[in-house]
Amino acid sequence: MGQILLLSNGHGEDVSGALIGQALQSMGHSVQALPLAGLGSPYQQAGIALLGRSHEFSTGGIGYTSLRGRLTELVQGQILYLLRRMLRLLRNGHRFDLIVVVGDVIPVIAAWLTRRPVATYLVAYSSHYEGRLRLPWPCGELLATRRFKAVFSRDQLTADDLTDQLQRPVRFIGNPFMDPVLTPADALPTARRRIGLLPGSRRPELEENLLLLLQLIEQLPRDADLSLDLALVSSLEDAALQTLAGRVGWHLERGVLSREGTLPISVQRGAFQAVLQHSDLIIGMAGTAIEQAVGLAKPALQLPGQGPQFTARFAEAQRRLLGPTVFCAPGNAGSRNNIKATAALALDLLERSGSDHELQKQCRREASRRLGTTGGGTRMAAAISDLLP
Repeated sequence: MGQILLLSNGHGEDVSGALIGQALQSMGHSVQALPLAGLGSPYQQAGIALLGRSHEFSTGGIGYTSLRGRLTELVQGQILYLLRRMLRLLRNGHRFDLIVVVGDVIPVIAAWLTRRPVATYLVAYSSHYEGRLRLPWPCGELLATRRFKAVFSRDQLTADDLTDQLQRPVRFIGNPFMDPVLTPADALPTARRRIGLLPGSRRPELEENLLLLLQLIEQLPRDADLSLDLALVSSLEDAALQTLAGRVGWHLERGVLSREGTLPISVQRGAFQAVLQHSDLIIGMAGTAIEQAVGLAKPALQLPGQGPQFTARFAEAQRRLLGPTVFCAPGNAGSRNNIKATAALALDLLERSGSDHELQKQCRREASRRLGTTGGGTRMAAAISDLLP
């Protein structure tokens, strides 16, 4: 069996890498991971050893979309951190039979520098953005070399496009990050209609996103017959949540956020999959989570914030990536007009999700076209295993 190193550069990439790694371990391979950005918690949770210690930054990766995010990266020392991680890779790369890249140009370059065989899952790039993918230099040139033994894309359009551009086979066999949410989860309490609220996972952006979501819920009619479920990460504990919500007149008691004259919100911890699967509409401020909602054939409604990740710019790019079943109301991010328009659009989409058969059919079509079917992690791991002698 082979010695394999997973190389990724972002939380969503770490999630996919961990799922691929688990499948490779089940085949008998020895697997380690080197997250270039972040703690690499998904690897640790999956029982995959990290190559050295890791550190988390508030922007979650190198080169995020807002200027504030880029400045934050410099202040927090992310560039120096990345260089140190790459130096560790160069010192240890010779130990591995194969390096598996999950991400974009940064880990592609890092893997190429090791002179080891590489398999690449280009989860960060898609031809759906512009119709024809323009890979940043020197990503395309490196992927076309013999050192890269296999290239996997995140959708079929990209696979066809890159096969033509690189003059080599590029395969779409599914997205590993869809596997957990396509596995049935425990049911939530019965509700006639349910909206799932996804504020993201990274602090301190999480707190600001949550405050915007609370403003949005205040715009919904109190007598609306629906359940609101907030999928919340464990890092924002009840005490901190109560303090945050209390600033804007909300109160947390027994897992429910409430405010007089407003619909209550059930706080769901450790139930992300259940909230995604059992909601009729997803309102989100996150990257991978919105993708997963689309992959489950759910209509998704964006609420752009101030970043550094989920900005209006990020949201617009996400709509190009994921297609017409992702919606966003007009108005500047965080403005009262945008929040009111989002609330009105949420009620309209919630009604259509149960009665508009064309929307339902479109959601199913885009789910298959953009994200693929379950089992992507297992299929990718099998294809990677076949590359080993």
